[in-house]
Amino acid sequence: MFTIRDEVRFGETDMMGLVYHPNYLHWMEMGRIDYLKRCGVTLNELMEHGILFPITEISSQYKNSLTYGDSYEVQTTMSGFNKAKMEYTYKIIRLRDGAVAVEGYTRNLFTDTEGKIKRLPEPWFSRINEVYQKEVKQHE
Repeated sequence: MFTIRDEVRFGETDMMGLVYHPNYLHWMEMGRIDYLKRCGVTLNELMEHGILFPITEISSQYKNSLTYGDSYEVQTTMSGFNKAKMEYTYKIIRLRDGAVAVEGYTRNLFTDTEGKIKRLPEPWFSRINEVYQKEVKQHE
């Protein structure tokens, strides 16, 4: 699991003063991108080689609200990985009291620029798999 921390910006809230729900999905994306960076893989590098990874499935359960100024942590765990797909789970935690604001899940498939499923080639597969296997062992 990797974590990133940030603070809710005013523009991320709605008229009720709560974080507008699509922002949680944006924060999950930030977690995915950070996870890949920590594996030694950048989004730009993949895209330069014609490898995309669109989301094919997403879910989120909203449990507690965040408001302007709240500090939060996005906990990102890779829950599934092979040469065709990546799966992640997320917890977004309100830091002032440790409450879980949102739990989520995404599945991304690797594709070429035309959207055809593509197997993730080396060296990217090995870089990500090394980190993923460490995560699997931690949860055994």
